[in-house]
Amino acid sequence: MPVEVLIPEDALRARIHELGAEVAREYAGKPLTIVAVLTGSLIVLADLIRSIDVPHRIGLVHASSYRGATTTGSTLVINEALAPDVADRDVLLLDDILDTGRTLAALVDHIAVRGARSVRTAVLLRKLGRQIVPLEPDYCGFTIPDAFVVGYGLDYDDDYRHLPYVGVLKEGMIGRPPRDP
Repeated sequence: MPVEVLIPEDALRARIHELGAEVAREYAGKPLTIVAVLTGSLIVLADLIRSIDVPHRIGLVHASSYRGATTTGSTLVINEALAPDVADRDVLLLDDILDTGRTLAALVDHIAVRGARSVRTAVLLRKLGRQIVPLEPDYCGFTIPDAFVVGYGLDYDDDYRHLPYVGVLKEGMIGRPPRDP
């Protein structure tokens, strides 16, 4: 198997449920909009919103600077064709992974400029040792080592997103064609 399980499916489910309860407490009675960063956060978004028992809107934004096994971003491109109006709303920006922090910080600024009442952040994973932008996520699912991870929405060249767990792509697999795990 080219992927070694790092965070099993049951641990993901339990932690996402806990995060949903935290978000629901924090945003009770507030106009919440959750904006998820495509494409990696789609699965966590689907699971998280079912655990948030307060009214909320959802929207999507595509922000990309990575390709394949690249872990250092180039120019950030933001496509907000599916983004909701956030004016005078409390926004929870949801991303799959906090790596360098560049993308998340740029999106926080971008949403704030669009008139959001507040912008807080949630990440499924926070990778240790890679962050260069000082940004503390308001909600974090798991802290992980500096490894190339796939599954639960995260990919390698658009493959492995379907895995129900988060796993480390084994050394020597990056640069090879994907195989069934």
